[in-house]
Amino acid sequence: MIALIRYTFATVLHTQRYVAPLLLFMGFLGILTVNGSGPLPPAYASSGGALFVCSTWLTIALMSLDDPPQRAIVVVSSGGRSLKVLLAAIATALLSCLVLMVFGLVFPLLIGSYDVTANDLLLGVEAQLTCALVGIAIGVPCSRLLFKRQGYALVAALALVMAALFAKGMPPVNRLFTLMATTPDAAKLLGPTAGMLLIAAVILVVFVAATQFVATRRE
Repeated sequence: MIALIRYTFATVLHTQRYVAPLLLFMGFLGILTVNGSGPLPPAYASSGGALFVCSTWLTIALMSLDDPPQRAIVVVSSGGRSLKVLLAAIATALLSCLVLMVFGLVFPLLIGSYDVTANDLLLGVEAQLTCALVGIAIGVPCSRLLFKRQGYALVAALALVMAALFAKGMPPVNRLFTLMATTPDAAKLLGPTAGMLLIAAVILVVFVAATQFVATRRE
């Protein structure tokens, strides 16, 4: 697994497919959190939103690095287990999001004026991790594994992202942002946010299992 993760990192660095989602993350983060003040939960909701969009795009890029012949070679080299290759790509996306998460926690504090508490930081971690997991979950099926034409994959990804962001009251993303925008006390949000994080983890598992099932049947 470690060798596959290293291979995925090396390939994405070589192809520079990380550049576009990274620039998108930095752009959204700068626009949404610049010169902020007051309670931190709304600022960390903005960081989570930026990471949500970035993680979706990054995951699609990671899942689509290899064309079918090259992917077949990678699967054979890993012992013939396509699930292992899929999990390596997901692990790479998650590790990348963890690095961006640190920046998402620190950046609002550097350019804004906030009273920071440990609860605020913990809330920021929960919120961004929730958004990252949902973004990865969307990116997995909206990739070359299920969509041979990238235009269709893009439409599907946009539809799922927009639904997650704007479907009123839908957990975990829209519900999470609503809570963080209306409740300034981070301590009161830790419990509900942990629940949203659990839902996000379940969504990721379901989407990965469904994608693997369909992709295996096609092979």
